[in-house]
Amino acid sequence: MIPYIQDPVRIYNNNGRTVAGFIGHSAGNMDATTVESFGKEWKKFDDFSDKDIKVAGDQYFDIASHLLSKETSVLDAGCGSGRWSAYIADKVNFIEAIDPSEAIFSASVRYQSIPNIRWTQAEINNLPFADNSFDFVMTLGVLHHIPDTFSALSSIVQKIKPGGNLLVYLYYSLDNRGGAYRFLFFLSNQFRRLISGMPLWMKHFSCDVIACLVYFPLISISRFVKFLFPRKNWFRKLPLSYYNDKNFKIARNDALDRFGTPLEKRFSRNQIHQMLSDSGLEEIVFSEHEPFWHAIAKKPNQNPDQ
Repeated sequence: MIPYIQDPVRIYNNNGRTVAGFIGHSAGNMDATTVESFGKEWKKFDDFSDKDIKVAGDQYFDIASHLLSKETSVLDAGCGSGRWSAYIADKVNFIEAIDPSEAIFSASVRYQSIPNIRWTQAEINNLPFADNSFDFVMTLGVLHHIPDTFSALSSIVQKIKPGGNLLVYLYYSLDNRGGAYRFLFFLSNQFRRLISGMPLWMKHFSCDVIACLVYFPLISISRFVKFLFPRKNWFRKLPLSYYNDKNFKIARNDALDRFGTPLEKRFSRNQIHQMLSDSGLEEIVFSEHEPFWHAIAKKPNQNPDQ
């Protein structure tokens, strides 16, 4: 277990689980409305099956699983529902799962039977750990919801040990898609701007409607194309084909994530590579598979003469 270097602002007793809180009065590098939105989202979608977690986890960790061992200490920066910590818990030594939202409390109860995860309420730009503390840091689907993405990235890189690794996933700017796909995204983004500002109940209802009337038909088409042409990858060119092998609950969750989140940014592969490089990381490798873009990068070993 990695020791805290700050005193908690508050200690929460959450259904028998102790959660240390480090969120102060200042919002720091986070959008309060977005954090609140995700807290509500993960309280609604906090119960994924082991199969659902494995299917999605295998995709995120396709380029990183070889970096994990029983000696690995992990920081899950922006853990949300905690499913990625749960996915790797039996592969590593210890996981520090942090999130600034109320989701941390749901996660601490949902996965209370996993002994090597500690749950902490904290924001990425104010992590209560010494620099060079973790062998492996993962931040999946988080940094594109933070006002200053590069500052947040730099903050978590400081916590990686020399020679350690980062796994990051950032929303892509459709830089590997065609014009028609981008146009559909442009239209959907106009709906996101409208829906994300709605009252909570209306937002959830609207996103469920979108999941049923848009996501489900498109996912069904991709599954049908995959069935007709099992040896081809044509189905992957269709919108929302990513969900062809996933439970519809995940699609509902992601519809809320996509249309209900106030702050969302997108980055090209080149932009992500540049940010990783500028933050001091090297050996940057991108996965060529969805979700786009996720990448791994290594923190260089310190020069022994320094």
